[in-house]
Amino acid sequence: MMIQLTDSIINNPKFKAAREIIRKLKENTHEAFIVGGAVRDMLLNEEPNEFDISTSATPKEIETIFSRTKSVGQSFGVMLVLIDDISIEVATFRKDMQYNDGRHPEEVVYTKHVEEDIERRDFTVNGLVLDPETSQIFDYCEGIKDIESKIIRTIGLPEKRFSEDYLRMLRAIRFSNRFNFDIEEKTKAALSKNAEKISLISIERIRDEITRIIAESNNPGKGMMSLSDFGLLKHIIPEIEDLKNVEQPEEFHPEGDVFVHTCLVLDMLDYNEKDNTELAYGALLHDIGKPKTKTVTDRIRFNRHEYVGANMTEKICKRLKFSNKQTSNIKSLVSEHMKFGNIKQMKKSTFKKFISLHNFDNHLALHKADCLGSHGDLSLYDYTLARIDELKNEPIKPEPLITGDDLISLGLEPSPKFKEILSKIFDEQLEGNITSKEEGIELAKNLGLKE
Repeated sequence: MMIQLTDSIINNPKFKAAREIIRKLKENTHEAFIVGGAVRDMLLNEEPNEFDISTSATPKEIETIFSRTKSVGQSFGVMLVLIDDISIEVATFRKDMQYNDGRHPEEVVYTKHVEEDIERRDFTVNGLVLDPETSQIFDYCEGIKDIESKIIRTIGLPEKRFSEDYLRMLRAIRFSNRFNFDIEEKTKAALSKNAEKISLISIERIRDEITRIIAESNNPGKGMMSLSDFGLLKHIIPEIEDLKNVEQPEEFHPEGDVFVHTCLVLDMLDYNEKDNTELAYGALLHDIGKPKTKTVTDRIRFNRHEYVGANMTEKICKRLKFSNKQTSNIKSLVSEHMKFGNIKQMKKSTFKKFISLHNFDNHLALHKADCLGSHGDLSLYDYTLARIDELKNEPIKPEPLITGDDLISLGLEPSPKFKEILSKIFDEQLEGNITSKEEGIELAKNLGLKE
């Protein structure tokens, strides 16, 4: 099959670098192709992010041909070749032998045949190879047919492919979710049968795949439902699985139980161009505390679920090995998400403190998605935006007018009351009732005498 390369592909610096590498490899009597996701994406009219190369040349031969190389997995035949400031992954054709740990082959054997290299890969849609000089695509696994039929299918026997790397089970769901493809029946059956073996994979690799599902796709809610349906979710984040069948008051949540709501919130997220990881996990975990706080009185209630959920979130994030900073930011999204319910009653000082939260845009985005994933009422969201606009000419988080040193200079003894006094003065500053250091000191005197 021939493919018409678009101008954006031809002019892509990474594609140019890959084509130059392939040209040099061919000049040295080696076969070489662009492989995998890049070819798939081109057939789907998407712009590839990377252009990986497979070649008959061994790592030592690659080092001989190119002046700038770096080994990133030489035992598996993987090198980086640098062209100017662009690095391209170049891997030697290989056959993988027996796997015993669900991750690494016991032995890697190089081959001169691209067909054998394709046989070890995961899914047919990722098994295509492209000669960038002739624009010819070679298909040894009916990948083109599966792309046309919108099918995710393993190359060869599903159980064998999954046993080689159980992370492929998550990748199957990710690709299905990303492209809105169906998973082939035998592949589905193998997913369900081997779900518990996902625990053999490092939590960092699992976390990264989950992140791609919920933060880098158009259907994150569908992805979470698939993880649950195939029995994977309970082995990864069982707390999310526990949201199923937790009923909610219909007047606020006509959409269904907490799990359904969470999936809808993920789907309603309006991502910006920044890293979406924290927002995605904030949405995923925002109601994680509801099962533990559910009570039924006059109606179903989840009192203080945001604070219970915040503590659970911290434990989950640590288990997933997020950084301390990421954990803190995700936890904040969970603990603060119910404050929008009181937004109209907030004093100016309280409101300013609220919108001064780190990355408040994420808090606002979560609130909007939370509303759209339930009752659909965006009045509090609109009110927040309007109130922020009203304050656009005022400092939101100004430098405090006075400090603890000022209190000491007034003759006040350092004590836990310092924080309370300074907080009251700062609130008055945020309200606009005091505007100078002198006014702050006068208020401090009065508060200090009262204390």
